[in-house]
Amino acid sequence: MVALALATTVVTGTAGWASGTAQQALTGPPPGTAAWRADRIPGLELPDPERATPAQVHRFFAELTDARQQDLIARHPLVVGNLDGVPAGLRYRANALALKADRDPRYTHLTEAEGGADPEAEAGIGTGAAEAGASSSGAGHRQILAFDPRGRGQVAEVFGDLHTARHVAVVVPGSDIDAGTFDRTNDVYGTPAGMAKALHAETGPGTAVIAWAGYTTPVGLGLDAATGSLAEAGADRLARFVAGLVADGLPAPTVFCHSYGSVVCGLAASRLTATDLVVLGSPGMRADDVADLRTRARVWAAKDASDWIDNVPNIRVAGLGHGPDPAAPEFGARRVPAHDAHGHTGYFAPGTDSLRAFAAIAEGRAQ
Repeated sequence: MVALALATTVVTGTAGWASGTAQQALTGPPPGTAAWRADRIPGLELPDPERATPAQVHRFFAELTDARQQDLIARHPLVVGNLDGVPAGLRYRANALALKADRDPRYTHLTEAEGGADPEAEAGIGTGAAEAGASSSGAGHRQILAFDPRGRGQVAEVFGDLHTARHVAVVVPGSDIDAGTFDRTNDVYGTPAGMAKALHAETGPGTAVIAWAGYTTPVGLGLDAATGSLAEAGADRLARFVAGLVADGLPAPTVFCHSYGSVVCGLAASRLTATDLVVLGSPGMRADDVADLRTRARVWAAKDASDWIDNVPNIRVAGLGHGPDPAAPEFGARRVPAHDAHGHTGYFAPGTDSLRAFAAIAEGRAQ
């Protein structure tokens, strides 16, 4: 009866299950793995993209000569560009090459650079790894840290300089986000790129912010959004992605989780090397309270009174729902002020208390 009540509430309050389209989670190793595994390079044993840990991947690439690195980028750009543990500078170059070769018009916007610069040239194709790593940020190009063209497409983009940043933040989005809607011009602060840009502008050059659309998100407000299957697959990908950042020698990040993205973060929490977890507009984290997350990270929650997510039942039964509200006092999270955020996608809007608080958390200034 409780499950039926939950279903009825969601159907009547969110236009019903029919407003969502069932998705198949993208799992497994990067695209191009079969060719990578079949490649036989004399004197070189390539790590298996599915079995090697990010730390093992990083050690492998760190021991290669620049010529070897360039050769692997040219032969397998999709693997190098999406394999967690590969140094960021090499991933930028590999993804610039992959995007240039991709003919799908859905991804044209990802190749556009400020001032009309050539993304391949800006990303340092053909230069030494050390030089590219040192100069790849702030040159006016897009720093694409991941690009997977399969399905609806997945992408991660860096704002700021990862190699000099004292602080790193990762933004995990919710429903209806993929490579095509990653940086849409409408509802900007509901997109990972818009949220990341706003946070980077508020924090300044000492912080690098990564917009991570690296999992299959629900479409609409259907069963996918009310259950945890896509979040479980996304949690595995997020945990590996963050492990790759740490393996690359970057600071443990602050992870910002919006809407359904907070379900992903809740399921990944115990495996994330993060200083802070910040959830905003959350339907629940599939945890009873902060202790149930089993994380050493500080946990923060923001919810504006005008956010429609407040109408979602905070229960979990028969696979439906995501559990208690992280913004409720009894959950135990630190509360982020959000009275002027306005709606479900206003938390990163410039000038809001919530964005200022997010910047303080990302920079380690918040208590």
